[in-house]
Amino acid sequence: MMQPFKSYSLNLKGRLVTIDRPWVMGIVNVTPDSFYSGSRVADEQSLVQRVRQMLAEGADVIDVGACSTRPGGEQVDAQGEMERLGWALGIIRREQPDVVLSVDTYRADVARSCVEQWGADIINDISGGTIDDTMFSTVATLGVPYVLMHMRGTPETMAQMTDYENVTGDVLEWMAHRVDDLRQRGVADVIVDPGFGFAKTVEQNYELLAGLEAFHALEAPLLVGVSRKRMIYMPLGCGADEALNGTTVLNSVALLQGAHFLRVHDVLAAAQAVRLITMLRGGNCQE
Repeated sequence: MMQPFKSYSLNLKGRLVTIDRPWVMGIVNVTPDSFYSGSRVADEQSLVQRVRQMLAEGADVIDVGACSTRPGGEQVDAQGEMERLGWALGIIRREQPDVVLSVDTYRADVARSCVEQWGADIINDISGGTIDDTMFSTVATLGVPYVLMHMRGTPETMAQMTDYENVTGDVLEWMAHRVDDLRQRGVADVIVDPGFGFAKTVEQNYELLAGLEAFHALEAPLLVGVSRKRMIYMPLGCGADEALNGTTVLNSVALLQGAHFLRVHDVLAAAQAVRLITMLRGGNCQE
C-alpha cells in the first residue's frame, strides 16, 4: 500500500521552505577513502563540476562530508575535518550562493563553525548526538534543522552492536526519546534517519525498510540513505560501483512509504524515481 505524502516546512536561516514532495540530497565527500569512489572530490575543479552536475540533475540539497564513517576508514581529527569542510563549503558558497548546504559531522564544534563561518543550512549527524553530547545544545543555539540518525557505538564498533529485540521497534523508541529531547531544547526542525547500514545486519536493514512507515509516528520528515550500501551490493553479489540499480529499487520502496529525503550518490536516478512516484500518487511531475 502506498503511503500518502505528508508535507513539512523547514526554517533555513529565516527562509521557510515547504517539503511538499520528496527532496534529493546529493553526497559530496572531501575524503580520500569514502566507500564509493564516485562521491569523492580532491580538487576545486572536480568539486565545482560535481556540485554543478548534481544541481543540474535535480539535487535539492548538497550534503558535504569530510570524515569517513565506513568501518576501518581514516579518522580525521576535528581540525582536519574543519579544514576540509571549510575548503569545500567556501568554494560551493562562492559558486552556488543559494544552494541548500548540509554538513555531515558528529562534532558540535565543527557543526557550529560550518553554520557560523560558511553558512551551512542543515547539520547531518550520523551519531544522533551520542558521540558528542554537546551536539543537541549546539544545534538548539544555532537554530538550524538537524538530521537525527540512529547508530550504536562508533563506526569502528557498530558492526558488533546489532543485538535488537525488534530492530524497527527498538530504533523507533530510541528516536522518539531523542526527538522529544531535541524539541524540549527548542529544536523545531528535526529530520529523522533510521540509519541504514549503521549497527544493523543486512537482514535487519531490510526489516527496517519494510517497516519504514512506522517512523511517521515521530511527526518529522523522514530521510533514507541506502545509496550503494552493503545491504544492496552484498545480496546482489556485486560491489558498490555496480549497485545503482539496486539503490534505485530501494529508493522507490522508501518513496512509496512516504520518505521525504533520499540521500544519494547518483542524483539523476533518484530525481527520476521521485518524479515517477509523484506521478503514481497523482501529482504533477513538472518542476
